[in-house]
Amino acid sequence: MLGPNFTVLPPLSLYIHIPWCIRKCPYCDFNSHEQSGGLPEQDYINALMSDLEVQLPEFWGRTIHTVFIGGGTPSLFSARAISDILAGVRARTRLSPQAEITLEANPGTFEMQKFAEFKAAGITRLSIGIQSFNDAHLLALGRVHDSAEAKQAVEIGLATVGNVNLDLMYALPASRTGGAAQSMAECESDIREALAFQTPHLSCYQLTLEPNTVFAKKPPPLPDHDEAADMQIRIEEMLGAAGYEHYETSAYARPGMRCQHNLNYWGFGDYVAIGAGAHGKLSMPGNPTENAKIVRTERVKQPRDYMQKALSADPTSCVFERREVKRDEIGFEFMLNALRLNDGFPVAWFAERTGYPISLVSRALDEAEREELLTRTHEFIRPTERGQRFLNRMLTHFLK
Repeated sequence: MLGPNFTVLPPLSLYIHIPWCIRKCPYCDFNSHEQSGGLPEQDYINALMSDLEVQLPEFWGRTIHTVFIGGGTPSLFSARAISDILAGVRARTRLSPQAEITLEANPGTFEMQKFAEFKAAGITRLSIGIQSFNDAHLLALGRVHDSAEAKQAVEIGLATVGNVNLDLMYALPASRTGGAAQSMAECESDIREALAFQTPHLSCYQLTLEPNTVFAKKPPPLPDHDEAADMQIRIEEMLGAAGYEHYETSAYARPGMRCQHNLNYWGFGDYVAIGAGAHGKLSMPGNPTENAKIVRTERVKQPRDYMQKALSADPTSCVFERREVKRDEIGFEFMLNALRLNDGFPVAWFAERTGYPISLVSRALDEAEREELLTRTHEFIRPTERGQRFLNRMLTHFLK
């Protein structure tokens, strides 16, 4: 087989990147840029719409089921700007009337009226970057908010939009000015504080030192590997006892409240991406002159460069990289996503969403099954508890 053969195209999402933030956090490796002066909202909106329009032929007629506005801190934008962005999307695409539309937001940007207007603009879900409710650890993380502002943000989010996710981190560092790395008791306290709000969704991430960040260059004191692993297990216990389903490596939800946008990522779905540094993935059926393919794209990262290129005579110049996913990469790329799902995935997804038969990865599946990292039937593949704990080990089989 020369290339993928799609009998049906996967679900489609839209990712919109707004790159500005108040201050760059020392652990952050996302494409974010500190705000200086006023935000160029209208120019950026115009660039987003130009970027979207030039991609339309590649997904024309397909329904967009979810939208995620990420950053940076998208809630720095005015409610009018968010409304204009969503109106522009609706005018140009087939956006489902029932679409889940998420806005990332950070404490310090919350005002009751503004977030009520976000909801009126079409935002159906908020993802709030709390990270911790402990002032010492917030300071160590370089966050601009304190615990009181974090709690106020959650209350405003629940009162206005209602459907709220809280992002929390564990295995947190000691401050450079003194103090100790996060203890188990402090980790438990953060989880209890989050549970008190009864939000429908929680995301809990271990702090990792990513390349090209301040923390990578000057690593702070952190809990050791065993302590971090114990924190993860304790978080799973506490959230499970509170009725949350642990459905993905870092995600917990009340029944019926899983994040549909992220589920599309983990299910190897497609996503159009617009905005500075945004990454996209599209499956494209073949035609008489071109084979079917899966294409990944990345936009230029610097906001000024992105706007200039997207608004130029050749808006495709805002694409920094465009590459076709090769046959020998597809097994790893699919499993890198799908095996994060604790419930596993239907076997049929592999052929539907990669365009290749499951036999392409049969040897890797056999090896992972022998190591008791996953279980499978003719209909379903799922990671075992061991596989969830040693996900990176399992994925190495698919790199061969």
